[in-house]
Amino acid sequence: MTPADLAELLHGTAARVLAERDLDVSVLPETLTVERPRNPEHGDYATNVAMQVAKKAGVNPRELAGWLAEALTAADGIESAEVAGPGFLNIRLAADAQGAIVAAVLTEGAAYGNSDALAGTRINLEFVSANPTGPIHLGGTRWAAVGDALGRILATQGGDVTREYYFNDHGAQIDRFTRSLIAAAQGQPAPEDGYAGAYIADIAQAVLQQRPDALALPDEERHEVFRSIGVELMFAHIKRTLHEFGVDFDVYFHENSLFESGAVEKAVETLKTSGSLYHQDGAWWLKSTDFGDDKDRVVIKSDGNAAYIAGDIAYFQDKRSRGFDLCIYMLGADHHGYIGRLKAAAAAFGDDPDTVEVMIGQMVNLVRGGVAVKMSKRAGTVITLDDLVEAIGVDAARYALVRSSVDQSIDIDLELWASTTNENPVYYVQYAHARLSSIARGAVELGLGAANAVELGLGAENADLALLTHEREGDLIRTIGEYPRVLAKAAELREPHRVARYLEELAGTYHRFYDSCRILPQGDEEPGPLHAARLALCAATRQVLANGLGLLGVSAPERM
Repeated sequence: MTPADLAELLHGTAARVLAERDLDVSVLPETLTVERPRNPEHGDYATNVAMQVAKKAGVNPRELAGWLAEALTAADGIESAEVAGPGFLNIRLAADAQGAIVAAVLTEGAAYGNSDALAGTRINLEFVSANPTGPIHLGGTRWAAVGDALGRILATQGGDVTREYYFNDHGAQIDRFTRSLIAAAQGQPAPEDGYAGAYIADIAQAVLQQRPDALALPDEERHEVFRSIGVELMFAHIKRTLHEFGVDFDVYFHENSLFESGAVEKAVETLKTSGSLYHQDGAWWLKSTDFGDDKDRVVIKSDGNAAYIAGDIAYFQDKRSRGFDLCIYMLGADHHGYIGRLKAAAAAFGDDPDTVEVMIGQMVNLVRGGVAVKMSKRAGTVITLDDLVEAIGVDAARYALVRSSVDQSIDIDLELWASTTNENPVYYVQYAHARLSSIARGAVELGLGAANAVELGLGAENADLALLTHEREGDLIRTIGEYPRVLAKAAELREPHRVARYLEELAGTYHRFYDSCRILPQGDEEPGPLHAARLALCAATRQVLANGLGLLGVSAPERM
C-alpha cells in the first residue's frame, strides 16, 4: 500500500464514517494528506484529516479521529490506527500491505511511479536557447540539466513533451559575432562590443578552411560568408556539447524563420487589430502592464524595425499553432520581465495566460579550494559547460545542477563533486546502486538466480514479503513507497531537485538497512524465505534508484 493508496483508503473511509452519522461529506478535500511521522514510534503514517474537517462537520476532532481509527483498523492492510494529541491519526500498515509496495516495484519496473495525471497535455518545454555566439555558459548548463530532467519527469506523468531549442540567429548579437570572426581572421583584436576567446579564432580559421577567399570578398559578401558559416559551426559545437552532456532536443527552432516567413509581421497586425497594441511616440507598444509587467513594451520601434519582443510574440503564436496546450519557458535570472510580457502576448491572442509558464533560474558559481573560478580556458570571460564537465564529469555536473531549486543561486565546489566520498551526493547515491548490484551478483554466485529480481523469481508471487517486519525494512519500504508522490510533486511544481533529494534519502535509508539486516546467507547457512524477501526488497530499491537517476540523466553504475 503506497501513500497514495492509503490516502484513497482514508478518503473512502472518512466519507463512509461521515455519511453513517448524517454529517456533511462535502467537507472532505478531494485529496487527503498522509505523511510519514518524524518519530517512527508514532506509526508508519499520520494524518490530520480529523482536525482539518471536524469543525466544518460540527464534531469534536478527537471524536472524529476515534471513529476513523475504528473504521480503519477493520480495513484490509491496516494493522492499527490510533488517535494522538488533539486529533491526529497515527496509522500502521500490515506487513503484507507494506510488502505490496515491493511487489509493485518489481512488477512495474521502469514504469514504477508513473501516472497519467498529464495525459493528453501537449507541453512545449523550451530551455537553454543560448545565443550561437559562444559556448554554453554555466547558466545555460544549469538549464540543460534541469530542463532535460524536467522533461523526463513530466513525461512520467503522461505529458506529451517536446523539448525545444530557440536558435537566436537574428539580431545585433549575430552581427557582433560576425565582426569578431572577421577581426580574428585578419589577425586583429576583437571589436570593442565583440566576442573574445580562443574559440573565436578557431571558428574564424574553420571559416577560412571552407572559404579561403572569404577575406578577399567585398564587405557585404564577406560579412555574409563569415555569418552563415560561423553561426553554423558555433551551433554545431553547441549541439555536440549538449549531446555529450546527455541533452538532445526534439525541435531546433530558428528565430530568423519568423522574420523570413512573415510570421512577425502577421502577429503584429493581429495585435493591432485586437487593440492590444497602441501607438505612441512613433512606436507600437504592447499593453503588458495589464498582465503584471513593470511597464508596457515597445514591439515596433519608432524607426519601423521590430523590437526583440516582436519575435517572442510571433514565436508564442507559432507554438500554439502547433497544438501545444502548455508552453514552458526556462529563462535566465535577468529575464523576470518576460513573465508579464509573454502572458500579455497570450492574452492578446485570446489565450489563457496560464498557457504560458516562465521559470527563472538563478546564477551558478564554481569554487575550488574556497576560491571562485572565473576564467575559462577556451571562452575567456565565462565558464562553460565544457569547463564544468572537464572538472567533475557529466554525472556529477548534472546532479549538482539539478540538486537545488532553480530559485536559488548555487556554488559548486569542484573538489567536493570530484571526490569519491559519501560527502559527494552523487557518489553517495550511485554507491548505493552499485552496492545493490553487487548483492545481486552475490545472489547469482550463491545459486539464487539471475541478477534481475523478476527473472530471479523473487517477485511477490515467490517471495513472502510479509516477512519484512524489521524496523529498517519498514523504513526502506515506506521510502520506496514515497517515490510516486515525489514524482507527482516534482512534475506539478516543476522542481526536479525533489527527485535528487529523495534519492539521497533513499540511499541513506538503504545503507542503514544494509548495516542492520543480513541479506545473503553466510557460511553453511541455507537460503531461506527471509533471504528471498530481502533480495526482493533490494531489487526494488535498486530499481527505484535506477529510475530516479535516469530521470536526472545520471548513470546508475553496476560497480564503483
